[in-house]
Amino acid sequence: MGIREDVFFEGGPHIGDLIINLLIGLTLIGLPLTVGAIVRALWLRYRITSRRITVTGGWQGRDRTDVIYAEIVKIVKVPRGVGLWGDMVLTLRDGSRLELRAVPKFREIYDYINEQVAAKKVGAA
Repeated sequence: MGIREDVFFEGGPHIGDLIINLLIGLTLIGLPLTVGAIVRALWLRYRITSRRITVTGGWQGRDRTDVIYAEIVKIVKVPRGVGLWGDMVLTLRDGSRLELRAVPKFREIYDYINEQVAAKKVGAA
């Protein structure tokens, strides 16, 4: 019998990230930011469950990264778009980092991830 996995959040980056970067793209200097935002909007997806964080992205969504909460040692969040969305960086036990860009409801997601990390540390002790 498998352990149940409840989905807390599933979706792509915040639409505001795309809108702001499209407006910035009206200037020649902002074009690289616009292209990045379009690629994120098309192919970046987050899935945050009670067991793991899954990020699917890259060109045509071909790259997938799964991280279990026991591997996370530090979480940093940065608000963007007047606080409507934000970026997060998860530092893992092996020193690598996983960046989550333009996360909608990032404060709630940050709190949820922190709770899961704390629960896994208590369970491992």
